[in-house]
Amino acid sequence: MALLEIAGLAVGYDGVPALHDVSIQAEAGAIVALVGANGAGKSSLLRAISGLLRPQRGAIRFDGDDITRTPPHEIVRRGIAHVPEGRHVFATATVRDDLLLGAFVRRDAGERAARMAAAYAAFPVLQERIAQRASTLSGGEQQMLAIARGTMSAPKMLMLDEPSLGIAPKLIPLIYAGIRRIAAGGTAVLLVEQNVRDALQTADRAYVLQTGRVVAEGQATELLDTELIKKAFLGL
Repeated sequence: MALLEIAGLAVGYDGVPALHDVSIQAEAGAIVALVGANGAGKSSLLRAISGLLRPQRGAIRFDGDDITRTPPHEIVRRGIAHVPEGRHVFATATVRDDLLLGAFVRRDAGERAARMAAAYAAFPVLQERIAQRASTLSGGEQQMLAIARGTMSAPKMLMLDEPSLGIAPKLIPLIYAGIRRIAAGGTAVLLVEQNVRDALQTADRAYVLQTGRVVAEGQATELLDTELIKKAFLGL
């Protein structure tokens, strides 16, 4: 049984459909990419999983339980962390304190220390910046901090919304390397990206969304070679 199972999901905003009959799965320790153009419904899907949007139809199962109508705070406690688009670090906090704010559901000091060590292993530059205020970091470093903070609750699944958006090209490989390290530790990663090439080169499996529908799915590297991806997203 997959860690995440979504079947026939439909979501809308004020009566306007955003997702139509979407079904996806994610396994523990796997990176699953959701790719598509702006407005395809990728972020809406993450918001539905997080409990921020109430589905109109369909079901969301996580770790064997139905969480379709579970409140957002309970979804976090069940093991899903959501890093939204835009970084949203605590600007005046130090890197260390910013990370600790992500561990609010973890009360044990030893466990917090272990999560901190794992965050630094994923993104070593953060350990070098441990005492700096988050506002002094570059945009790419702030994105690393936001992702690392998302791991501090020891989630079973980490959802990332556009982690490469607005990031200097030289830092994007470091961000993706950190994402791979997080998945290698057993955390499922649900990755939303418009940067289709990097996402498919990083992910194990992928789903292509267009106007709220899944139009293709499969092994990520195989999808990268399809005519759909080449024509619609790579300009080939």
